[in-house]
Amino acid sequence: MLTFAPSKIHGTGGFAQTDIPKGTRVLEYLGQIISKAESLRRCEAQNWYIFALDDQFDLDGNFDWNPARHLNHSCGPNCDAEQADGHIWIVARRDIRAGEEITFNYGYELESYQEHPCNCGAANCIGFMLAEEYFEHVRNSKITPAD
Repeated sequence: MLTFAPSKIHGTGGFAQTDIPKGTRVLEYLGQIISKAESLRRCEAQNWYIFALDDQFDLDGNFDWNPARHLNHSCGPNCDAEQADGHIWIVARRDIRAGEEITFNYGYELESYQEHPCNCGAANCIGFMLAEEYFEHVRNSKITPAD
């Protein structure tokens, strides 16, 4: 369903090989299940490929065998990351046309957001890889990626 190639957003991206209908599970985000303590250690070592699974465990996707690690962030994504039964799925939030880059919002928290500038090019790009719930806060703060 996907092919991986150079991205205009960043590095390598995943691109739809065919039209993908809204609601389709596009790809599973694979990885190693780790404790919260290990997750914190890896995050402090600049590992940005970690998803929260529950109160005890996280999923580290920073492995060659996880092609979903190449999917880029967008402030106007065409997919969402959804958790179901201990799995993380990248799911089409709208119909996606063949050739489109598959993107999702990484959902980074407000803490240290300035360390993660965004180059997605979406019309509503906030300038940072940040969860959508914080967009208005950042717009009101008038902080830009160059600050």
